Amino acid sequence: MHIGLVGLGKMGANMRQRIRAAGIEVTGYDRNPDVTDVPSLDALVAALPEGERIIWVMVPSGEITNAVITALSVQMSPGDVVIDGGNSYYQDDIPHAQLLASHGIQFIDAGVSGGVWGLANGYGLMVGGDAETVARVMPVFDALRPEGPRDEGFVHAGTVGAGHFAKMVHNGIEYGLMQAYAEGYELLAAKDLVTDVHGTMRAWQRGTVVRSWLLELLVKALEQDPGLGEIDDWVEDSGEGRWTVDEAIDLAVPAPVISASLFARFASRQEESPAMKAVAALRQQFGGHAVKPAGTTGPVTGTPPAQSV
Repeated sequence: MHIGLVGLGKMGANMRQRIRAAGIEVTGYDRNPDVTDVPSLDALVAALPEGERIIWVMVPSGEITNAVITALSVQMSPGDVVIDGGNSYYQDDIPHAQLLASHGIQFIDAGVSGGVWGLANGYGLMVGGDAETVARVMPVFDALRPEGPRDEGFVHAGTVGAGHFAKMVHNGIEYGLMQAYAEGYELLAAKDLVTDVHGTMRAWQRGTVVRSWLLELLVKALEQDPGLGEIDDWVEDSGEGRWTVDEAIDLAVPAPVISASLFARFASRQEESPAMKAVAALRQQFGGHAVKPAGTTGPVTGTPPAQSV
């Protein structure tokens, strides 16, 4: 088998290496000349056997993915397969599949989890598409997934869009888990009673109900940077957390933990919180509660109220 891979960033380059290690030939294309195997997308298509091409797209979601799939739709041939393994919005999958189908090209959407550790540990895979097409690409999926039973690292989740929908929900859960660990860490560190915060969290890695790989990664981060003083508290979101909350609203599914974890990330980006300023101002207005002057870290000022609310 010989496949093409578009996008050789942190994950794409590791995926190429893991697939090659399984004995599958891979030709990769990236705009970065230092990592690409071929000079152009046209050259990548030409390097693969016509009518049997399988090209895995591993580029940022949105406009870049749209552009690559649009280009491949006219460069590839009937019988070929395109896999979108990026973090695309699941609603983009159907128009992509329809565009490719109009040229006789099959489409699979693949949610991929594993990050920079996937090369060594394997990637969790959630795919959507036609069963026959998924079966055709199974050697690639088997090369990428973790060792062990297939159904513990790979799922054919459903029709087109199901893979990216499953990955979206996976990432929403990830948001909630990370936020819970982070809040637990802050609470432990805030109490002088616990003198070994790092050791406490490390002791949770075996035998406790909160053990997980994310916990292991937090312990590792604390080993490398005790107190986490070397990084800022700004936290970005990839979009999938927002999409998960949007779907929960549309489907009337309660998702308070995932929603709160997303909003916590928004709060991390504010040097000052306009909302909390408004809360402070309101408390001062209706109750005479003391406030801190802007730009200071000193004590609150103002006349203490007779009673608090």
